[in-house]
Amino acid sequence: MKHFAFIAASFALLTNHALAQEKPIAFVGSQIIPISSPSIPDGVVVVHRGKIIAVGPRSATTIPADAERIDTTGKVIMPGLIDTHSHVGGGWAADGSAPIQPDVRVLDSINVRDSGFNRCRAGGLTTLNIMPGSGHLLSGQTVYAKLRKANTIDDFVIRDDHGHILGGMKMANGTNSQREAPFPGTRSKSAALVRQKFIKAQEYRKKIQLAAGDPEKMPDRDLELEGLVEVLEGTRVVHHHTHRADDILTVLRLKQEFGFKVVLHHVSEAWKIADEIAKANVPCSVIVVDSPGGKIEAMNISLATGSILDKAGVMVGFHTDDWITDSRLFFRSAALAVRAGMDRDKALYALTLAGAKMIELDSRIGSLDVGKDADLIVLSGDPLSVYTKVLQTYVEGVKVFDRTDPNDLLFAVGGYGASRDSVAHVCCEEEHR
Repeated sequence: MKHFAFIAASFALLTNHALAQEKPIAFVGSQIIPISSPSIPDGVVVVHRGKIIAVGPRSATTIPADAERIDTTGKVIMPGLIDTHSHVGGGWAADGSAPIQPDVRVLDSINVRDSGFNRCRAGGLTTLNIMPGSGHLLSGQTVYAKLRKANTIDDFVIRDDHGHILGGMKMANGTNSQREAPFPGTRSKSAALVRQKFIKAQEYRKKIQLAAGDPEKMPDRDLELEGLVEVLEGTRVVHHHTHRADDILTVLRLKQEFGFKVVLHHVSEAWKIADEIAKANVPCSVIVVDSPGGKIEAMNISLATGSILDKAGVMVGFHTDDWITDSRLFFRSAALAVRAGMDRDKALYALTLAGAKMIELDSRIGSLDVGKDADLIVLSGDPLSVYTKVLQTYVEGVKVFDRTDPNDLLFAVGGYGASRDSVAHVCCEEEHR
């Protein structure tokens, strides 16, 4: 009977999500930080059917008569945070058989019940770019995920207007991918292998173009080259792990040679070549780490990287690389960047709208604007204060985290049971909880 109840509850969860937001919700009286426009001291946000339908000062914003009003006086509301580089969910992609594997999809190995997703919601994160690891020159396709309450991976994925699942392509250089053959042993060989694979993809694309839709002339299907053709055509963004200044410049050369879109990730030494990155018009997703240790190629990491890049004209975002930094403390990245000289508004932009632009979803997420998805968070105070807590997290108008709920609080603060992915299926579990 308990097993049947679990199935029924799971079905109800999905049904409720589909029918959620039939009644408008109005958050009234808080400070609103839209990101795309100036802060509103005494504001209102109205959401309905998963979308934002009104944002503005309380005195000038019409609230639907049937709306549920939530008093958020003394609180702060801003868009849900966007993590452009996360490994939550236990996803693995490429294996040890080859250094370049664009056919592999991290989508096929993500556990949506991983407790890490609850930690993300507790930190105010609403969208993730879930990545394979960096032990390959190319480790596979990433997936862009909304942190809805999920029963299957299909509940997480973000789709385009044609129903295609959206994601990027993970690449890397530096020391991670240097090992025994068939992997490269040097930085030069790493770049050579990448070039060779992209040349094959160019040739494959040309054969498809010459076939002009004639099935008899089409080349045999090649999943690896299909993935790279998407990169060449700009429909799949490259998210590139890179640390040292020379490695960053190698990525920029490859971008220029093959014309793909790229976001530079980590960029420990980007502060050394900020002007070169700005000239290439390439955004940077920065990891903020303030403790010693880690890999030797990151030894020159600087808290001032965000500030230096921003002042040079580079679009800057932040990421957790979770577990490298904890998703519950994502605001800390922006706070430390501000402490090192970054403009406050730009730091908040880096947590939200910049990330949305990097995954090409800024028309849907990243700011509190009418028509965008109702992904928002309610904070107890200033977002960059060490005393501030995430009180509630909403994805498409549905509450997915509430600090007043003891189960959610456990994921926010940690402690026994906080890393459990599911409740044990035993006869008397409920009586002992």
